[in-house]
Amino acid sequence: MFAAVANPSVPAAGFNDRNRDPAQVPRRFPMTPLTYFHVLLSLVGIASGFVAVFGMVSGRQLGSWTAVFLASTAATSVTGFLFPFHEFLPSHGVGIASLIVLAFAAYALYAARLAGTWRRTFVVTAVAALYLNMFVFIVQAFQKVPALKAVAPKQSEPPFLFAQVVILVLFVGFGVAASHGFKAPVRDSRAARKG
Repeated sequence: MFAAVANPSVPAAGFNDRNRDPAQVPRRFPMTPLTYFHVLLSLVGIASGFVAVFGMVSGRQLGSWTAVFLASTAATSVTGFLFPFHEFLPSHGVGIASLIVLAFAAYALYAARLAGTWRRTFVVTAVAALYLNMFVFIVQAFQKVPALKAVAPKQSEPPFLFAQVVILVLFVGFGVAASHGFKAPVRDSRAARKG
């Protein structure tokens, strides 16, 4: 399935690969197991995040979807630090920001139980965490998808900037809609007096 393209100057892959220059060894798989796991967590976080945010927009808190979103997005950020690196990269900054935002979201939901202003804090931080996940998704798409890399090889070209501005505007809209939709339940004053 992931066969290497035959190159007569590079011997076929075999048992002696460990003694050869790694650059000369054909890659059998396009990603490492850690990368597969990291990407899977990211995609689960994005998918469950959209379900959770659209639940908030419609005024519902979808507990299981939200838990999966928070956990998988936090795990995505944490596994991002497991890749080898020699200097602090922008991706590390986004990972740290994501973990901070997720900590506030988790506290607002589980410790403060969405009481008072924590409800809005939860909405804002949950939407921000999903935005950061999508921001990285777009960056990765422009780095890895050949057609996108061709139109924005330095990620400073108009197509890349346009994609990032569009996603930012969409998420601001999601945040506003979720803030308006996900309001505290209104208590019936007659029932409160009886209790």
